[in-house]
Amino acid sequence: MIAAPAESPAAVEFVAPVVPRPYTYDDLVAEFQESTQPGELWDGQLVMSPTPSYSHQKIVLRFFRVLDDWVRARQLGEVVSAPIDMVLSPHLAVQPDVAFIAKERLNIIQRVIMGPVDLAAEVVSLGGRNRDRIEKRDLYEQHGIKEYWIIDPEPESVDVLHLENGQYQLAQRYGKGGEAASRLLPGFRAAVDYLFHG
Repeated sequence: MIAAPAESPAAVEFVAPVVPRPYTYDDLVAEFQESTQPGELWDGQLVMSPTPSYSHQKIVLRFFRVLDDWVRARQLGEVVSAPIDMVLSPHLAVQPDVAFIAKERLNIIQRVIMGPVDLAAEVVSLGGRNRDRIEKRDLYEQHGIKEYWIIDPEPESVDVLHLENGQYQLAQRYGKGGEAASRLLPGFRAAVDYLFHG
């Protein structure tokens, strides 16, 4: 706030704080260049993250390989890994670490994924525990993503959440020596030790 000198009868001038404008996904596409830098759109606000760590990316790659090999062998759909935008509304676009889209829903794959995938997986990042375990869990549940895998390097655990009556239920938490199993894709399993150690 800037005040006029005491002898001046001028009114006090207020300087409004700069508030970032809410973006739509179309705004971002028009105004920003394509990038591999992790960025998501949450309620119209652009949220940028540092690039993931080497170990994070190795875990993502291992899960992607296991799921993609299994899905391709059965011709069930498509598997993709980040960075790829999943646009859930005009003001909301996120990038799951790994995503599966069933073959009957492949029409949501355009330049990016336009709608919720069938299975999303997130590898919990250092400092990203709240985002992956709470915020994305709630978001994916709200948008009807049928299965959500939370792959957590710190305790070396995998939580498989399955959507039932519009709410996620923990199908099971898998630890060292276990094989995480999908309800959405019966027969698909991923060895926990392999995901974390190769």
